[in-house]
Amino acid sequence: MPALQEMKNIAANAEGKPTEVSASQHTTSIADQAAAATKSAMTSANGIKANPVFEKSKVTVIFVLGGPGVGKGTQCEKLVKDYGFVHLSAGDLLRAEQAREGSEFGEMISRYIREGLIVPQEVTIKLLENAMRDALSKEPPVPVNSPLRQGWEGGRGRFLIDGFPRKMDQAITFDTQVCESTFILFFSCTEEVMLERLMERAKTSGREDDNKESIIKRFRTFTETSMPVVNHYRDQNKVVEVSPAEGKI
Repeated sequence: MPALQEMKNIAANAEGKPTEVSASQHTTSIADQAAAATKSAMTSANGIKANPVFEKSKVTVIFVLGGPGVGKGTQCEKLVKDYGFVHLSAGDLLRAEQAREGSEFGEMISRYIREGLIVPQEVTIKLLENAMRDALSKEPPVPVNSPLRQGWEGGRGRFLIDGFPRKMDQAITFDTQVCESTFILFFSCTEEVMLERLMERAKTSGREDDNKESIIKRFRTFTETSMPVVNHYRDQNKVVEVSPAEGKI
């Protein structure tokens, strides 16, 4: 039960000094924030070290990766309940931004999702950073008398980020500018099983990318761009691999 053991280890080690985290500033557009993120990335590229927004010693981030339809969201729901994490889905945040009235990125996000492509990292990363700030500024998502609450005291927090990073540049930018990740929880499954699940979901989901043509494109995109990310972290011994299809979690 490697994944469960990793979660238990994190739940048992919520140490670190308090830090202040301000609430998300909704008055600034995503476009402005994305531009600022790009400028920060350029600064780092010129050799000046950029400090992450959140400290790893206080904010735990676990990336959750796996092919489309592997069951990342379902498994994250269970881990949230058992270990006091906040679940952030990169896809859900993008779809919410796409649907937000007045969003300057709505059409662009729609096009990328429809074609099974990856939305530019500046937009996705800024949406995730904003969601983390928002969660850290609110009442902890666990009961007052729960032992898991210590993971949310004094500016600390725990996040499962589902469906991200999908490219190496996303991984590097997030780790260096937002918060260094603890490890990747990687769900493995055959494309045949994932396709069957997604086609069944398509009957009721209403998602424009839940069609066979888009799904096949998403499989190719995951293999070509996301598996190198998994392998990068695997080389650092930062990958926990499980197979939900076989009940190995």
